Amino acid sequence: MEEQILKQLAQPLLAWYDIHRRILPWREEVSPYRTWVSEIMLQQTRVAAVLPYFQRFMEAFPTVEALAQADTERLMKLWEGLGYYSRARNLQKAAQEIVKLGNFPDTYEGLLALPGIGDYTASAIAAAAFVQSEQAVDGNVLRVVTRLTDCHDDILDAGTKRSIRAALSAVMPESGADVRIFNQAMMELGATPVS
Repeated sequence: MEEQILKQLAQPLLAWYDIHRRILPWREEVSPYRTWVSEIMLQQTRVAAVLPYFQRFMEAFPTVEALAQADTERLMKLWEGLGYYSRARNLQKAAQEIVKLGNFPDTYEGLLALPGIGDYTASAIAAAAFVQSEQAVDGNVLRVVTRLTDCHDDILDAGTKRSIRAALSAVMPESGADVRIFNQAMMELGATPVS
C-alpha cells in the first residue's frame, strides 16, 4: 500500500469535507446516543431513507433510558420499513445494558461489548461521540483507500481491512474535533458517487 499518498490525505480531505459535507441531524447535534442510533440505522440502508426514521425515533425515544423502557411493539412499529429487525431489538438490549452500567461506555472496548455493536460501529461512535482516535472502516472507506493507493487486495479479506485501518490510523489526526471530522469525511467521500 502506498502510505505516501495517505500521509498527504488529511488536510485536503478535511478541506473537501468542509465544502461538500451533507448536513445530517446526528452530525449537527452530536451525542453518543444519537451517533449510535444513526450508525445502527445506517447499516445496509441509504442516508436518505434513514432521515425520517431517525427524526421519528428521536421524538419517540429521546434518551437511552426512554429506549430501554420502550414498549417493544411500539419500537418495532417505528422501525417498520428499515428492515433487519434484529437491529432494533439489539438497540433496546444495548440501551438496557447502558442503563444498568449507569452511563454510555466511552471506549472502543466498552462499546464493542454492547449487543449489536461490531468493530466499525464501535470505532465510529468512539471517534464521533468521544473524539477518540479510532478509525471507522466500512466498505466505502475500503474502496476509497484501495483506489487512492492502487491496492488490488480483496477488501472482503479481514487482513486487508486490518491493514487499511492501521494505515489510516497512522495518518488521521490524533486528537480534537478533526478526529471526528476525518472519519466522517472518509465515509462521506466513500458515499459520494463517482462522476
